[in-house]
Amino acid sequence: MVRRLPLVAFAALTLLASALPARAQSNDDGVPDIMRPEPWLAPKYKSPAGTPQRPNTVRPSPAQPRIAVPPPPIYVPQTGRLLPNMPAVSPAGPGGRETFQDRAARCHHQAGSYGADAGDRTGYIGSCVNQ
Repeated sequence: MVRRLPLVAFAALTLLASALPARAQSNDDGVPDIMRPEPWLAPKYKSPAGTPQRPNTVRPSPAQPRIAVPPPPIYVPQTGRLLPNMPAVSPAGPGGRETFQDRAARCHHQAGSYGADAGDRTGYIGSCVNQ
């Protein structure tokens, strides 16, 4: 019996609380003002003398054509040959210049394309990238 008393009291309070209606804050008219602006927000900007505000749009300049110029040929000391450089596929640097990653991919592709003519593959890639 002693153990059931807190359980019964808790159940009674729960039922009583659920029976009471929830109320929102309201103004003098009795209309809830949930979306009332906060008092600490700054007022909206009003232009002097009622002039309309228009954004200043900057027109982009016409794009310059990208010209990819391949670097000079590479001398391979093992074979004694000059191997031409292939042009960069899509230079991604500013102004259409070849970035280091572009150059590394191109040199790696060239080493595979030239095969035995490139001599030592690692040496060829290193000299090509550091050109």
